[in-house]
Amino acid sequence: QVQLAESGGGLVQVGGSLRLSCTASGDVSKINAMGWYRQVAGKQREFVAAVPILPSANSPTYANSIKGRFTISRDIAKNMVYLQMNNLKREDTAVYYCNAAELRFPGDYWGQGTQVTVSS
Repeated sequence: QVQLAESGGGLVQVGGSLRLSCTASGDVSKINAMGWYRQVAGKQREFVAAVPILPSANSPTYANSIKGRFTISRDIAKNMVYLQMNNLKREDTAVYYCNAAELRFPGDYWGQGTQVTVSS
């Protein structure tokens, strides 16, 4: 099994920045990629960004809505993935979930979620 733990959410003003972190533990050798999803109450969970765990030819992928503002990165030695969020907008308000996949997204492993609230 794989366990995921997020941190770094909070309240920020429009135009501000936050960095989310996700730490994987357990049977991390199963994981080929990690990423982030987000969900607003009453709506479906949506893909935000993903990155391969091992260095590969695959570049990170991003949802169109956050391209140019969010950056996903990884620290392989620490089994961690980060989401740097800049120029935040009110519509970025959501619970952000870390996800780990063995084959394709969304994978079977989810974190507990961290709330991001962007206020004007």
